[in-house]
Amino acid sequence: MANNMRAIRTRIRSIENTRQITLSMRMVSAAKLRRSQLAWNSLREYDRVCRDILQRVCGAVDPKKLPLLAEREVKRVCYVLIVGSRGLCGGYNQLLLRYAKSVLEADPRGKELVVVGRWGREHLSELNQEILRCFDEFSDTPNPQQGRELADYLLQRYLDGACDEIVLVYQRFVSVLTQEPTMRKLLPMQPKENMAPARDVIFEPDAETLLQKLSDLVLHNAVYAGLLEAQTGEHAARMTAMSAATDNTEELITKLSLELNHARQSAITTEISEIVGGANALEKK
Repeated sequence: MANNMRAIRTRIRSIENTRQITLSMRMVSAAKLRRSQLAWNSLREYDRVCRDILQRVCGAVDPKKLPLLAEREVKRVCYVLIVGSRGLCGGYNQLLLRYAKSVLEADPRGKELVVVGRWGREHLSELNQEILRCFDEFSDTPNPQQGRELADYLLQRYLDGACDEIVLVYQRFVSVLTQEPTMRKLLPMQPKENMAPARDVIFEPDAETLLQKLSDLVLHNAVYAGLLEAQTGEHAARMTAMSAATDNTEELITKLSLELNHARQSAITTEISEIVGGANALEKK
């Protein structure tokens, strides 16, 4: 009985240590979630304004003159897969991997794969797709410089003709509890059709140069926003997973504490029975 009680106490201490770890990880993920969500929300408003200006300028210039807006025959597609930096985030990475696999298998065109995130290099072998490049040194909250690095690399490949279309594959942030695998076309950009020309507007420099600068800016914003949204979803998934793990440890500690109390009561009852039995034996003697 004593050995059983000692084993239960040892297990409770071990689970309490685990609870401290999961609770700390939940708090860290919550802080990172707030930071990345603030950055993403700020960028979304800026990106919306830039896109509105781009649409207005498109009404004054033929978009087909610019390489980032002109449609061309798609022979090779570059898929940019944004995965998590580490594990312990529930099914976040596995669901995205399953979705990416279905997308790649369903596309009969030529394909190339660019991966963002440290988790990807170790677990993407089952995609049966050669990884062209892996950006695995990005921080938990990507900064504009990291987004610019990725966007410049993709832009150069597109302008060089190495690929004819670029698609972003990542987990779309729906809420703290929900992330949805999705894909978004980055290049070529698709301005709205039948845009009214920008009237009573003086362009400095000319409209074509301005449109080129705006299209580059919108591309960089889109890549950076995708990174921030994916990281926001990862932090939310990890916070949810650590919350569930913390709740499970508390439930298990409560269960083991009851078992310990029952064992202690049984030991006390046994001791009392032995004392009473010994007293009765002495009286009879």
